[in-house]
Amino acid sequence: MILTLDYPSPIGRLTLAAKGESLIGLWIEGQKYHGAAALGGQKGESPILVATRAWLERYFAGERPAVEGLTLAPEGTQFRRAVWAQLREIPYGSVISYSELARRLAGGKRGVKTSARAVGGAVGRNPISILIPCHRVVGANGDLTGYAGGLGVKARLLQLEGLEVSGQALPKEALSPRGL
Repeated sequence: MILTLDYPSPIGRLTLAAKGESLIGLWIEGQKYHGAAALGGQKGESPILVATRAWLERYFAGERPAVEGLTLAPEGTQFRRAVWAQLREIPYGSVISYSELARRLAGGKRGVKTSARAVGGAVGRNPISILIPCHRVVGANGDLTGYAGGLGVKARLLQLEGLEVSGQALPKEALSPRGL
C-alpha cells in the first residue's frame, strides 16, 4: 500500500509518498512530472514519512541532515536510477553541470558517452526532490537552468544551502528568501 503525506514547507506544499518502509516520492506543489496523483495512495503516516518530515524540518531550519538514514527507493529505468545515484553524491553547497554529470556516468570508459541532454531528462524526472538533490545541477556555464519545481524554488534551495545566486537571471521573487 502507498501512503502519502502533505508537508507545508517554505517553498510550497510538498507531497511525500511511501511504499512499505521506503520513500518513493517527494514532489513540490506544481512540479512538472508530479507523480503523486498516479500513485493512487491514501493519506496517512508511516515511520519513513515521519522520519522524512523530521528531515525536512531540519533542512528548512538551515541544518544539513544526513540522507543516509532514510530509505529511498525511487522507481525508474536503470539509466535514471544511475543518474539519481550520482545526484546523491553532490554535497551540500555544491553544484555540478549536466555535462560533468554525464562524464561521471560514462566513467571515463573508452568509447562510452552519455549525453548531457539524456542526463537532463533523468534529472528532471527525479521522483524524490530535495533528498536526491537535482537542484544542485546547473548549466555548463554555471547558470541555473531547468528545474521541475521552477527556477525560483531551485534558487531558494541553493540559497538555503549557502550558495550565492543573486547574479543569476531569475524572477525577482526567486531571490527573496521568503521564510528560508
